[in-house]
Amino acid sequence: MEAAILATSQNYPIVPLGGGQAYTYGTAGFRMKAELLAPICFRVGLLAFLRSAFMNSQTIGVMVTASHNPAPDNGVKIVDPMGEMLEQDWEKYATALVNAATDQELVKIFNRIASELKINLKLPTKVICGRDTRPSGPKLVAALTDALAATNTEFINYGWLTTPQLHYLVRATNTEGNPLSYGKVSEDGYYEKLADAFIRAMNGRKINGTLTVDCANGIGAPKLIKFLKSLPQDKVNFIVKVVNDNVVKPDVLNLNCGADFVKTKQRAPLSPEPVPSGRSCSFDGDADRLIYYWTDAEKRFSMLDGDRISSLAALFLGNLVEGAGLKDELRIGVVQTAYANGASTAYISQHLKLPVICTPTGVKHLHHVAQNFDIGIYFEANGHGTVLFSPDALSALKTTAPQSPAQKDCLDILLALSDLINQTVGDAISDMLLVEVILAHKGWTLSDWAMTYMDLPNRLVRIEVGDKDLFKTTDAERRLSRPQGAQDEIDNEVKKFKNARSFARASGTENACRVYAEAATWSEANELAERVARIIERYGNQ
Repeated sequence: MEAAILATSQNYPIVPLGGGQAYTYGTAGFRMKAELLAPICFRVGLLAFLRSAFMNSQTIGVMVTASHNPAPDNGVKIVDPMGEMLEQDWEKYATALVNAATDQELVKIFNRIASELKINLKLPTKVICGRDTRPSGPKLVAALTDALAATNTEFINYGWLTTPQLHYLVRATNTEGNPLSYGKVSEDGYYEKLADAFIRAMNGRKINGTLTVDCANGIGAPKLIKFLKSLPQDKVNFIVKVVNDNVVKPDVLNLNCGADFVKTKQRAPLSPEPVPSGRSCSFDGDADRLIYYWTDAEKRFSMLDGDRISSLAALFLGNLVEGAGLKDELRIGVVQTAYANGASTAYISQHLKLPVICTPTGVKHLHHVAQNFDIGIYFEANGHGTVLFSPDALSALKTTAPQSPAQKDCLDILLALSDLINQTVGDAISDMLLVEVILAHKGWTLSDWAMTYMDLPNRLVRIEVGDKDLFKTTDAERRLSRPQGAQDEIDNEVKKFKNARSFARASGTENACRVYAEAATWSEANELAERVARIIERYGNQ
């Protein structure tokens, strides 16, 4: 094996970043310009082999995607056996392998990891892979394949997949044949599971009107179309218009459309022209983010982001749990990041009376905390999130004997939702279906949904800096611990505005910082954001 790795590695020389910088495995794995990624994908393949062997031959996933980034970018990340993100303790091993300067050093680090973790390199190993629609994908998968061939790893390339579909397939593969089977091990199995759960969760309700889905010209378009073909329309009246579905022309991926565009620009995609008062939503390039929105007759734009989806799910699930007679038995909680609008936090904690916990940005942090609840709801404001049902919660739903038809309905719908919601990771298709189920049950329009609370005006600003690593945070990324003095200046600015808060944090994928600001009015939120941005710019470019 060592000789095979050494020989194959010579085809994938690592490109040094220069300036003393190193490649780092973050929330999105490794993500950058695609021309740098082939040697990184090769080395991630070696790590996937080690991870599979370490996990006693369980199947590991590798996803090649750059999500909402422009088409010239790409990325690679590992999926753990139950569909989770790579265990955080292993990120340092990914970073060490990728930054090995020579082929000989790479083999040395590979052997050191195996020795340190007492990994049996003779165990059978298995890896499955998927990729989004970027033209760089096949070349990167080829590099991954070479690493897996060098380590004699069984490998299945599923080709085009949404990121959530790969997470589903990893978990389904590792639970196949046992009582906790997650679903059939196939892409069709994913569609069948969602379709069946959607019909059960609707419980006879019908959906009014057409939903327009902007797929960011990414992988979500063909996969959503396949799902809709698997859905029996005689059982549920779900009319969907798929737009921005051009996966043939690479340059239009995420261009002026998609969930990230809608969230950051706070406007509808540039094309097609939205239907006034119509119901619309947007996916991102790999279909793991979801944002809802509409425009009124005067073309005024209104957005329902991840905070809104989180609060809607909390409202509905809380009512169902109470109706099922399990309010005292099942603990429901909501996990947010510092980017969550303060009004959503107040609504959930004060009106719905549910606990809210703030974590650092990145779904791996939210997912981990959500697992501490019987029903854990987490969404980032960008629309990435899901709902987790604990084994105890599922057991309670299955074993509770209903005392009335209404209680039985609540139990049945909760069980259906546990199948409908992709519990491995945020899934735009799955989350969209969850939203449609809730709106149908409540008989709400998007305007009705928006009236549950009023968002505090807010602004998000991106600032390019000389070195983002100068900025360190504490208190779930809500305060800067470094550079010294920067947080004091931010605090002084916040005091000048009513109902205000602001924080700054380094980007996980770019050499930049992001500033978030809230205040009582839009003009004050804009002014606060600009003032804090100037502080960050000054400290970041000294």
